[in-house]
Parts: sequence; structure tokens; C-alpha cells
Amino acid sequence: MKYAPTIAGIFLGLLFAMASIVVLFNLVPPQPMQEGSPIALYMGAMGPTGYLKFVKVFELIGAILVAIPRTRNFGLLILGPILINILAFHTFITHGEGLSNPMLIIIVLLEAYLLWVGRKSFLGLLNSPETHSPTTQP
Repeated sequence: MKYAPTIAGIFLGLLFAMASIVVLFNLVPPQPMQEGSPIALYMGAMGPTGYLKFVKVFELIGAILVAIPRTRNFGLLILGPILINILAFHTFITHGEGLSNPMLIIIVLLEAYLLWVGRKSFLGLLNSPETHSPTTQP
């Protein structure tokens, strides 16, 4: 149980790294999409503008950081919004078709587990008003 967060971090990092490297280096040809479908329109906007590559670079950086125990929480902060965007894509663009994908379920569970394990580290992000109130000067 002592090594579970390290194993989960490495596995999550590998999953995100593989997903980003495939896109960044064009290792797999893009799948044909039905013309005019919401997925085709979304990818038509993301691909040519370079925004998808921008996201994939941050995905790779987050993957590397989450695989290293010392930088795991920073990696989770980078990968969190990316994972939310992936979930939003599958919810709103594909109308829930991809939400049952086993890989997506594994990624969500790994990220949730690592967030739970490191929850004490993230408590500092929730500042209480008493501890950080501005000082008044006479």
C-alpha cells in the first residue's frame, strides 16, 4: 500500500504521455469523421489552429510531472483541467458515448485516487480569510 501512489502516478503519467506523443508526432493517422458532425466540427477547430498541440504539450508536461512523486501534485494541477475537458467532450460533443470507455474510467479513477492521497497538500490552496487578511495601517 506504501507504493500504490507511486505506481498510480507512473501509470497515469504513462497513459497521458502516450496519448500526447501519438498526437504530437502524428504516429497514428486521424480517424475519418462524418462530415458536419459535432466531433468533426470540434476537431476541425482544434486541429488547424494549433490549439490541440498546445493542449497536448501541457498534457505531456503534466504526465511527466505526475510520474515523479516529488512533483506529482503540480502534475495533477496541470492534468486536472485537461481531464475535465476530456469529460466535457465526451459528455457534450459525443453525447455520452465515450464515457463508458475503460481507458477514460481508469484515468478518472487514478486521478481521483492521487488527489485523495495528496489532499492534505491541496488544502493550502483553500485559504481561510482569517489567515490572509490584509493588515490595516494606522
